Amino acid sequence: MAILRGHKLVEKCKIGPSMRSTSSVPLSFLDLPLAGPIYVRRQFFYHFAHSTLHFCEATLPSLKTSLSQTLQLFFPLAGNLLCPPPPYKPFIRCTDDDSVPFTIIESKADFDHLSSNHPKSLKDLEHLVPKLACTNTHDDTFVFPLLALQATVFPNRGLCISITYCHVMDDSCCSNFMKSWASFCRSGGVDLTLAEKSAPCMDRGVLKDPKGLEAIFLRDYFEERSTWKEKLAGKTSEVCNAEDYVKATIVFGRDDIERLRRVVLKQWKRSEELSSSQYVSKFVVSCAFVWACLVKTRQRSEDEEEDKEEYFRFAADCRDWLEPAVPETYFGNCLTLCFAMVKRKELKGEGGFVNAVKVMRRAVSDMKSDLFKDAANWRETFTRMFALGSTLIVTGSPKFTVYETDFGFGKPKKVEMVHSMKGMSLAESGEKEGELEVGLVCKNTEFEYLLSVIKQELQLSKS
Repeated sequence: MAILRGHKLVEKCKIGPSMRSTSSVPLSFLDLPLAGPIYVRRQFFYHFAHSTLHFCEATLPSLKTSLSQTLQLFFPLAGNLLCPPPPYKPFIRCTDDDSVPFTIIESKADFDHLSSNHPKSLKDLEHLVPKLACTNTHDDTFVFPLLALQATVFPNRGLCISITYCHVMDDSCCSNFMKSWASFCRSGGVDLTLAEKSAPCMDRGVLKDPKGLEAIFLRDYFEERSTWKEKLAGKTSEVCNAEDYVKATIVFGRDDIERLRRVVLKQWKRSEELSSSQYVSKFVVSCAFVWACLVKTRQRSEDEEEDKEEYFRFAADCRDWLEPAVPETYFGNCLTLCFAMVKRKELKGEGGFVNAVKVMRRAVSDMKSDLFKDAANWRETFTRMFALGSTLIVTGSPKFTVYETDFGFGKPKKVEMVHSMKGMSLAESGEKEGELEVGLVCKNTEFEYLLSVIKQELQLSKS
């Protein structure tokens, strides 16, 4: 058995759908901007006061059986994303031999620390995340497995169930998949009503493309594809190289968010910019606050780049906003990509938080009035953002209710996302209704300062 940093390999297996079939699933025009080596990693930590032997004998068989049943519904996830050379479009190929790798690990690491909100090493979290590896065939076709799973047992303390998936499905799909698997496991796989309710919609015809974006996105996809060989050749894991980075969670209470909202409305009323009755969403208030605090932390010193542009990028689920509306269980990506921009000096200054709210609120308003505004320029715009190195990306959402993912041993103690320092993750609180969990990646040396900035700004909101 392999041992790495206190982790022992218990078992490696492959789980396929309970019934197999050969087919292919086309990508929609909204999948194309996210096709390729773009992965999402999420971890579900549970209290589990049993030994590894007990897990293997009593729990693992149910996890395997229910996973196979779930993959019968979500059959593309057992397949591969194939990206042939131009002019051919990428697609998902499913065969009789498809399966999902499922790895079982025993860990001596500190479960309570890893499942806490406190800063923990990205390296330590990364050991709990399953890997996905791309291959390139002789005819220059990239092959991306879509899904990998891992269960890590912390004997007599806890259990972590982790998922890594290629972005051919969005967070809404992932939430549906994980809750379906958990429900099948909890119910013993006999809930036919659940199967009908959770069955994903694979019909690409429900997505309309009135602006003709597919041709533009396909062109951008081929341009991006031309960079993959170089990127994949020298890249193992973005997280693996982050020796000096930690991931921590900051919890904002309902009262914190309401006070911050009042600060914004008071400022706008004073300047007569907007009436005090103007609505500001929880998403905008919380994200703008964190964005401003991060910029103040990372750009503490005076520099010559005060006029540099700072970007905040986010995605919005379009299922309810498209005409006609797309089913809630639609399988794939149904996202529009949005961004807000403001000069660095306007975020670092005294009114940085309010300035951030202003540009973010405008971005959300523009998106609602035109779902795919400037979509023809997405690749060019986002390439410029990352070249500047000052982009913050938000992932997750409280609406996915990740803390309702119960496999039969209770709700998660902690749900975590593993991402780079250019990202922040959002989730509802696992403790109190109305609270918001914000996950952040920082350099080890900057987190304490960030925390002090956040506390100071929250204190000012009380005055």
